[in-house]
Amino acid sequence: MEQRCISGKGHWYHETQSSSSPTEVLPLVPEAAQVADRFLLNLVLPATLLAACERWLTPARTLCDLFFPRTLTVTRLRTLSAYDRFSTALTVAQVCGVQRLCNHYAALLAPLPGPDSSRESNRRLAQITQYARQLASSPDVIDSKAQQGLDEVGLTVYDIVTINQIIGFVGFQARVVAVFQALLGHPVRWLPGHHIQPHALPDDNTLNTWQPAVPGVERCQASPEQLASLERWQEEPLLQQLTPVLCHEPAILDQTGEILVSGIHAEYENDESVKRAVEQLARSPDQFSAAQFTPLTNAGQPPVQAINLLTWSAFCGWLNRLKIAIGRGE
Repeated sequence: MEQRCISGKGHWYHETQSSSSPTEVLPLVPEAAQVADRFLLNLVLPATLLAACERWLTPARTLCDLFFPRTLTVTRLRTLSAYDRFSTALTVAQVCGVQRLCNHYAALLAPLPGPDSSRESNRRLAQITQYARQLASSPDVIDSKAQQGLDEVGLTVYDIVTINQIIGFVGFQARVVAVFQALLGHPVRWLPGHHIQPHALPDDNTLNTWQPAVPGVERCQASPEQLASLERWQEEPLLQQLTPVLCHEPAILDQTGEILVSGIHAEYENDESVKRAVEQLARSPDQFSAAQFTPLTNAGQPPVQAINLLTWSAFCGWLNRLKIAIGRGE
């Protein structure tokens, strides 16, 4: 795959094809790969604010290491390479349009060896990229055919769980970065993202009819880690139905659950300024700015409360995409 910086555009184009060009293609901002904080990407924030958000920031940072480990061994059951993971993350970052995130994942992807130039490899990467773009930008188009497409190019159940978690997580990361940049008054939209339809969590009727489309872990075949994760999270209402599928990768599920129980849950139904901010963040994180964040603090909300509330809305979007991706409601 080739990444090109097109003159006059000032942003990355991510192309789903391998390149045999001997010329090394450098990322737009090479130093973006070197960050101490892989989740917030070295945003300079007040220590008191970071401390107040530590309960959900800690598992979010841990997930960066789980999704994108420093070393990765591909196996028969877990076939996603580092290249697959970073190219998927870059696709989602581009959909969200948050430049800091795009620079980071582009810089990490650029030096990695791409897949071979065979027709099968190109088809596999194209399918993964198309699926990531659709789930990130237009979740309503994800159906059984989209799920079947991943299976047809050789993704295992473990791969499907991981790829959907990466897509949801990077969308969550993009929105959190956008919120913190809005708090600091920094611009977010340095490159054009896509209009993203907001998706609230399914209502009770949908929850009652939702069924997983991906096989879950059977208790009789579960590893000790899977069984512990299954028993821990299936009692959480928002994770209850997802848990049997997500616990194929128990370490990832555990950290996702830790964010859920970290205390960021917030209600905002009757607050018009909050409703507008949440909708803007869901639709176009690339356009979220101080213009949406400041009305919340002007209305009397402490910055930490406003951040947690917006973080919760971003987390709900992550969970909702998981439900769309791995199951069906009648």
